[in-house]
Amino acid sequence: GFHPESEESSSLLQTAVATLQSSYLDPTSQDRFQYSQAILVENDVFLSDLKAFAQAKEAAGYSQEELEETFAFLLFDNEEEAKEVCQTGLRVNSSSISTLGDPAKGVYISKYADCLHPSPWYHGKSGYIVICKLIKGKVKVVPENYTTSYTCPSPGYDCHVAVSRNNTPSKTSHRQAFEQSQYYVYEVSDGSPAERPRQICPYIII
Repeated sequence: GFHPESEESSSLLQTAVATLQSSYLDPTSQDRFQYSQAILVENDVFLSDLKAFAQAKEAAGYSQEELEETFAFLLFDNEEEAKEVCQTGLRVNSSSISTLGDPAKGVYISKYADCLHPSPWYHGKSGYIVICKLIKGKVKVVPENYTTSYTCPSPGYDCHVAVSRNNTPSKTSHRQAFEQSQYYVYEVSDGSPAERPRQICPYIII
């Protein structure tokens, strides 16, 4: 028989795939990835936190552009991990990268849907991508820091990004491309970093 939810899930899949494809770093990725299933993540707490964050920042005088919702991506090897981050949210201390800011004070999330891991995606590999809604807020460009004295969240900002280099992907290693295309997102209230920055909201698992 005909199940309306299957039509709904196929349109969700189309939405998810369109979101991913519009966020590729490398145009040849269009033909390289296949996506099979999308699950909508409905977490009212995260959605209302995202809204509250936007309202607070609007009241603080942020521009519409700074408050605009964009997408960012996380990759997991298995479905349990992907589902867990959708239930608990993206929390500090979850990243192995530290080049843009202290991983204990903020979270890292990928800007591009085809650059989600330090090593290249090999043929036949599969995984779960969590598409998140992100409000970048005030973004500060920071130099990459390879020392152990980590860059701290910048007062008055919400997000760090790497200095953009006009390197062609072929000249940069995959790891560099991955590290350079991360957002480092944090929320500091009363001087201490939030365990889960409100400006990231898990949206779809694919």
